[in-house]
Amino acid sequence: MSIKELSTTLDDKVHHLSHKYGMRYLESSIGLIYLWFGALKFFPGLSPAEQLAGDTLSIIVFHTIDQQWLLWGLAVMELVIGICLLFRSRSKLAIFLVFLHMAGTLLPLFIFPDLSFSNPPFGFSIIGQYIMKNLVIIGALVIIYFGRER
Repeated sequence: MSIKELSTTLDDKVHHLSHKYGMRYLESSIGLIYLWFGALKFFPGLSPAEQLAGDTLSIIVFHTIDQQWLLWGLAVMELVIGICLLFRSRSKLAIFLVFLHMAGTLLPLFIFPDLSFSNPPFGFSIIGQYIMKNLVIIGALVIIYFGRER
C-alpha cells in the first residue's frame, strides 16, 4: 500500500469516526466542562472564575442580590446546561440558558477591561484569554443546537 493510499484510508476512517461520534463527543465534552465548572462554584475558593463571575453578576443586578446567592444560581444554571448537553437535550430552555450564560461570560471584557487586557485592545490578560476561549464554545454550541438535523 502506498503512502497516498494509506493516507486516503486513514482519512476515510477518521471521517467515518468523526461523522459517527463527533457530535456526541462535542456535546459530552462541553457538558462535562459545564458540570465541572458549575460544581466548583458550590465550594467557595475552588473556582478560578469565582471572583470574576461574582463581581460581574453583582454589577448586572446592581448589587441588589447577595453575591453568594448569585454564584449558586450560576452554578445551578451551569449544571442544568451540562446535564442537557450530556443527555443530548436540545430544549429551548437549554438553548436559552447556554446563550444567556455565554453573553454573561463575555461581559467582563466590557465592564472590567482593566482585568481583561494587559495591552488593549489586542493584548489580553490571562483573564481575557480565559474569556475569549468561550468563542470556541459558542461556535461549538451553535453547531450542536442549530447545525444538524434533529
